Amino acid sequence: MSTTPPGPARGLDEYRPELRTQVLLSDALLQGAATVHLIKDTSGGGSFKVGPKEHFLIARMDGSRSLTEIGEEYAREYGRRLDGARWQQILRMLGTRGLLAGAPSPAPGPAAAPTVPAPVPVPAPGRGLLRGSIRLVADADATTERLHRAVGFLLSPGWMVPLFALVLAMETVVAVRAGELLDATVELFTNPVLLVGAATLLWFSTALHELAHGVVARHHGGTVAEIGLRWRLPVIIMYCTVDNYLYLGSRRQRIQTAAAGAVMNLLFLLPFCALWLFAPLDTATHDALGALLLLGSVQALAMLVPLPPLDGYRIASQLCGATELAASTLVYLRLAARRDPAAAGYPRRARTAYRAYGLCAVLALAAVLAAVLAAVVAVAHHLLPT
Repeated sequence: MSTTPPGPARGLDEYRPELRTQVLLSDALLQGAATVHLIKDTSGGGSFKVGPKEHFLIARMDGSRSLTEIGEEYAREYGRRLDGARWQQILRMLGTRGLLAGAPSPAPGPAAAPTVPAPVPVPAPGRGLLRGSIRLVADADATTERLHRAVGFLLSPGWMVPLFALVLAMETVVAVRAGELLDATVELFTNPVLLVGAATLLWFSTALHELAHGVVARHHGGTVAEIGLRWRLPVIIMYCTVDNYLYLGSRRQRIQTAAAGAVMNLLFLLPFCALWLFAPLDTATHDALGALLLLGSVQALAMLVPLPPLDGYRIASQLCGATELAASTLVYLRLAARRDPAAAGYPRRARTAYRAYGLCAVLALAAVLAAVLAAVVAVAHHLLPT
């Protein structure tokens, strides 16, 4: 009778598996009641999810540990050993997905079912007259790298601290003189020439918004896959796709990348705020700059509202450490409202995150509706005869 402890199959015990350099692993993320890790193959574009136990094994496949050593670590962590069949199943799954460098040939026999479902391909959006997209540069990552070399120094604390102080001062002025700026905005809509100019500047601000996401992601080691134009007529916007946003090195870096666009919008307004405050201008130009200041601030701050698909939602998802945060929150809150026993099965961290995000989303939506109503009332009051 054999007394050999269960472990890798004979011949595999000293094999040192190594993930390909193109394979990225995410941090632990909440999804519903479960904790998952995302795995992405940047060369092929495929991605899928695994549980914490699978991630524990895969994350240690760096070529320096043998299967026996990984198995010992797993046993210490989870209190059980993996047998040879389970090891072969895991290696076969990784090998068939092309994630391993120099993976051994799978053992003869029927193919084992993968531990996670295969990703479903998403068809590329079509291009037409009413909607579509087009790339503006052939190598978006190289373009972003050049931009980072040119302006990346601004991301140092020595620059960002005074710039943030100026933005805070500007937004304080906007809040204190909101009534004056609202009157200027109403006047702007009566001047077609200046209105077109302000709209053009705001569109340029959205382009810088997208590029800022890419530059900050590049600063943190990210990769930009595409820079282009997307249209849903009559709206035409620029876009910048950060290919590995969820795989950046830390949560702080991901939050900075998500917030970069709104910060860029506000920085863009600083010179116009200075002109509005200090330059000797005619009344029409002064009003146009005031309107630009108000509309640009609203545009930037609206992007921070924590509702999908806005940047604020990405920030909220990172703060909660979750993927598909809105959908998971809705499911949990429905279960909790019905006093379904399944709601009690959610781990404490998930319950806290979904309750906090649900409250935050409701308050944000109420604030947006209140702001819109206040703006409508103020405009009506301005236009109606007294």
